[in-house]
Amino acid sequence: MKVVHLLPVGGIDLDLLQDLRGTIPRRLSVRCEILPVALDPKPSYHAERQQFHSSEILQRMQTLVRPKDWRLLAVADVDLYIPILKYVFGEAQIGGPCAVVSAHRLRQEFYGLERDDRLVRERLLKEAIHELGHTLHLRHCQDYRCAMASSHSVEWIDLRENSMCDACRYQLESNGALA
Repeated sequence: MKVVHLLPVGGIDLDLLQDLRGTIPRRLSVRCEILPVALDPKPSYHAERQQFHSSEILQRMQTLVRPKDWRLLAVADVDLYIPILKYVFGEAQIGGPCAVVSAHRLRQEFYGLERDDRLVRERLLKEAIHELGHTLHLRHCQDYRCAMASSHSVEWIDLRENSMCDACRYQLESNGALA
């Protein structure tokens, strides 16, 4: 069975990692293991934006990929961005082994609302499935309920399911991505 290695980034809450380790396999036919090492996000911090460049995190993750590794999913709690967008919830290498997601903007407290642990876990799962889908060559889906639908706000994430639509699952099966 394929293994997704969860890579802690900085001070991510271990409970969030353990939750992903248990929930990702219910949506994808994979096992999850939490790596015993953590990636320091500080080298990817850009003071002028007060954010962390997600592409730089992905690039640094490449040095951790071993030949036998299938997928490496970094899980952070820092504010991510790419230069052409104000922020991102995650980023992945299309067809590559690495992806990163962040809980930072998935938390209700970020928007001045009351803390909701269940909601942040659900949003993080949706983002993890989404970014892992990109590593499996999937593009954005037009079905707004599909985990592969594009999201530019948490409200759009909340509309999505934490699983892929039939068409996206068919693509995965037909390209042998999870075989």
